[in-house]
Amino acid sequence: MASTNDLKNGMVLKLDGGQLWSVVEFQHVKPGKGPAFVRTKLKNVLSGKVVDKTFNAGVKVDTATIDRRDMQFSYMDGEYFVFMDMETYDQLHVDKKAVGDAANFLIEGFTASVARHEGEVLYVELPAAVELTIQHTDPGVQGDRSTGGTKPATLETGHEIQVPLFVTTGEKVKVDTRTSDYLGRVSG
Repeated sequence: MASTNDLKNGMVLKLDGGQLWSVVEFQHVKPGKGPAFVRTKLKNVLSGKVVDKTFNAGVKVDTATIDRRDMQFSYMDGEYFVFMDMETYDQLHVDKKAVGDAANFLIEGFTASVARHEGEVLYVELPAAVELTIQHTDPGVQGDRSTGGTKPATLETGHEIQVPLFVTTGEKVKVDTRTSDYLGRVSG
């Protein structure tokens, strides 16, 4: 339990019958008339839905403990992604739903942050950018500007992104894991 006066960004609250909400931003408001209150922007941990919620100042709220650990992706086991805890070497089978879009950028050996609450995996979070190899892309045709100077390319994970015309098959590129945007070539 915590008070609304103790809210911090990133804190996870248990509201509305056990749903988990992460505090995105908060603001203590003390109007000239009437009692103080706390205006918050909350993000549902599972669905990603963002809502605005106002609390009276000093009200008790239920907090949830989220265990975030860096784990290494080992391999696929049917429908499950298998991660290994780097400290205990325990293996954790994570459902595709919990991995979400991170699956587009996961290759063996990548480290990801796995968030759990009471033993249940909530989500898997990758770094903002990863380096992957282009598995296939057609040669760029000089003068082809109908696509804004980009062409489709398939990453080694099988995910397709848009890259500039000069990028070739076999090159290592940096990709934004949140938007699938090409960020640049990786030298060496």
